[in-house]
Amino acid sequence: MKADRVDAYIIPSADPHISEYLPKHYKCIPFASGFTGSAGTLVITHDFAGLWTDFRYFEQAGEQLNDSGFELVKQKIQHAPEYIQWLNQKLDKGAVVATDEKLLSVLLGDLLTQQLSAKGISLQSKDYLSPIWENRPELPENKAFLIDEEQAGQSVSSKLAAVRAELLNHQADYHFVSSLDDIAWLFNIRGTDVSFNPVVLSFALISHDHATLFIHPGKLTEEEKLALLKSGTEVLPYEEIERALKQIPANVSVLIDPKRNCYAYAKLIPASVRIIKELNPSTSLKAVKNEVELSNTREAMLKDGVAITRFLKWLEDNIGKTKVTELSAAAELRKYRAEQDGFIGDSFNTISAYKAHGALPHYAPSAESDTEVKAESLFLVDSGGQYFYGTTDITRTIPMGETTAQERKDYTLVLKGMIEGCSAIFPKGTCGYQIDAITRKPLWDHAINYGHGTGHGVGYFLNVHEGPQVFNPTNTPVPVELGMITSVEPGVYRPGRHGIRIENLVTTIAIQENEFNEFYGFETLTIAPISTSIVIKDLLEKAQVDWLNAYNTSVFEKLSPALNDEERQWLKEATKAI
Repeated sequence: MKADRVDAYIIPSADPHISEYLPKHYKCIPFASGFTGSAGTLVITHDFAGLWTDFRYFEQAGEQLNDSGFELVKQKIQHAPEYIQWLNQKLDKGAVVATDEKLLSVLLGDLLTQQLSAKGISLQSKDYLSPIWENRPELPENKAFLIDEEQAGQSVSSKLAAVRAELLNHQADYHFVSSLDDIAWLFNIRGTDVSFNPVVLSFALISHDHATLFIHPGKLTEEEKLALLKSGTEVLPYEEIERALKQIPANVSVLIDPKRNCYAYAKLIPASVRIIKELNPSTSLKAVKNEVELSNTREAMLKDGVAITRFLKWLEDNIGKTKVTELSAAAELRKYRAEQDGFIGDSFNTISAYKAHGALPHYAPSAESDTEVKAESLFLVDSGGQYFYGTTDITRTIPMGETTAQERKDYTLVLKGMIEGCSAIFPKGTCGYQIDAITRKPLWDHAINYGHGTGHGVGYFLNVHEGPQVFNPTNTPVPVELGMITSVEPGVYRPGRHGIRIENLVTTIAIQENEFNEFYGFETLTIAPISTSIVIKDLLEKAQVDWLNAYNTSVFEKLSPALNDEERQWLKEATKAI
């Protein structure tokens, strides 16, 4: 930095695809600082080094940054680049800020340039990590594979046709795609390049008469490349994307998603090309699941429900008799999932959190933090599976024995909020922030709130976090569409004591149409018992009690054929009406 006269260096948590989950090659923040959380930004000046992250990671960051030279800077707003304002205050006029622009989204690059330039601060692209990162992991070369049209419910050529129709609407000649889940959906391709998400490192460039997939040559067989060619897709080496962007013809227009393309690659596009910054068309198309995807997801939920039920029974049978810890419980749950047909792996790192650890919404047990689970208080388990035919995400908070009055009330209010969210009926055009408010109201009535969103979209054998819809307080103008799969997961977190979250996945369905509008609601997809042992029934309205009893009855009816007699008897008791 001194040699280049750089005053501040920014290290984002990203890769050239602006991914949430990163291949090991791009885990720059853990390498530089030791912090392993999935959200954060490092900023290094000549006299300061800080990690900006949100409330989910305050405790984790405090521990991992100890003696690292980095200080924790607590963000006020999740995902907000608050370090930009800090840089403006900290740096002198005419200072230089650097970052690896391959790790910067177009949106963030534009924002940085705009907000820093007001003070004459310039932005440069520098990679200071590669020269000092000994034995840096190589980019993965794992084999990828194609899923057939019968499994995907739609051919590659028809998906490309749908994207091209959107390009016409935007008057775009080309479309550059970097986001791995969009590419996986578009080309019916899956892989193992990134933990938890079955995606493949790749780029795509699409015009009205041609599509090119840029991917490591060894990932696909010749037969698979031929199959893609028949769908109108040429396969070229991963590194060729830079040349292809530079060779986009003059005076055409290119659609790019500013949130999901990197700043460095956007700058390779010739200056004569008109850039249209819009959401990837595939993001909205993929969010609305077709009938095959929904049917297969229901099958995945059945398999997942069997695994969850066996885990819950195992937990009840063993607690207080053999030593159970957060890590051993997570391993046991994975074992039950792995027994299910079509299981690929976890869809995210299991949150296995006992007592006070439950108050950390994104807690992940480690060898250092692993805690014994005892026959008292609450145990929160948030987990999910990737199956060949769907992706699951479920949270259950499990009463382990004696509980406090506060725990019982909090549990009931969270359950009440989850039921209200899952049973909401709303007019077509309703957005996620409205569902968020409906879900929070039972907690707000008691002056309780939670700091994370109420729900996120979920992919089909894809990313467990998927847009464009989101149920959170931000006024994101994305309507809740038919066929979308979204989580509903309110919570209560009392630091040092306990945390409670209950989560089901739902898909949007039509309810009725009348003179007022089309009205939508939710079909609950998750099939696993919700514990009722500590529910305070008087805090629930009759409709909520009816929903809970009907849900648990349905769980028993759907899962019991796949269980043995002992498991079936346990589930019958666990799903008794209150």
